Amino acid sequence: MKLHEVAGSGMLTKKWQIYYILGLFIFSTFAMCLINNVTMNTFKNLPKITTHVLQEMKQKGEKIAMLTGYDFSMATLLDEAGIDVILVGDSASNVMAGHKTTLPITLDQMIYHASSVMRAVERALVVVDLPFGSYQGNSKEALSSAIRIMKESGANAIKLEGGAEILESVNRILSAGIPVIGHLGLTPQSINKFGTYVVRATDKGEAEKLKQDAKLLEEAGCFGIVLEKIPAVLAGEVTRSIGIPTIGIGAGSEVDGQVLVLHDMLGINQDFSPRFLRRYNNLHDSMIQSFDTYIKDVKAVDFPNKNEQY
Repeated sequence: MKLHEVAGSGMLTKKWQIYYILGLFIFSTFAMCLINNVTMNTFKNLPKITTHVLQEMKQKGEKIAMLTGYDFSMATLLDEAGIDVILVGDSASNVMAGHKTTLPITLDQMIYHASSVMRAVERALVVVDLPFGSYQGNSKEALSSAIRIMKESGANAIKLEGGAEILESVNRILSAGIPVIGHLGLTPQSINKFGTYVVRATDKGEAEKLKQDAKLLEEAGCFGIVLEKIPAVLAGEVTRSIGIPTIGIGAGSEVDGQVLVLHDMLGINQDFSPRFLRRYNNLHDSMIQSFDTYIKDVKAVDFPNKNEQY
């Protein structure tokens, strides 16, 4: 006979039945606390993400989750949540500084943002964009820029936009032992060349060049490639044709991972709504409501109340 059957059969005294029920309650509470603790610490107990780990993830078919991050507070939350990769993107030029393009942000500013993120991160791999003008057309300057980012911020890797045209810079940076991830498709630093943010590589010639560039970057030693705003079928072909991970943004589901801009996916930025963007929250409205409530409380002398002062 099971214990709960014994307890209900009158075989135990009322006193012992109470002890039994109390014991069950304590055990259940302890079990739930243990489960919650294990869940909360799951990602904290996982090993540090490295370029080697990302390669293993591709081989196992495990998708890679990447988001942008630009400051200590947000990076802390991203790392606690278990994000695999944080990209300190030159999109900081847009969402942090208010510029219309990524072009104005400087190397010093990228190092500032990267340093802030690195002070928060324990597990995630941190990749930093080389900003416009810090590597194009001059491989020596490219290496110097990459070294500054690695030395001054402590970042784990850098990202460059382009294929064959920047291969010399990629090779020089890799020769110094600095991990590099490439970026093909829509390359925002080339906006003045393209003149638009439409889907790239829709014609056969550009698609073939993208495939060739992906091969060149892999052969050079890049540990991965970001594919931005290209047809999903093409992204799948590229992903299957190379042995390094591909991270997509507007590139369909057949890539090895996904990346979004943090402010876009949280719904802070309401002005940018491309087809590929999924908003996981609407912080714009909730933050505006919080600010509005605070303003009203201050005006009405409702804040601080007696319990909120010394």
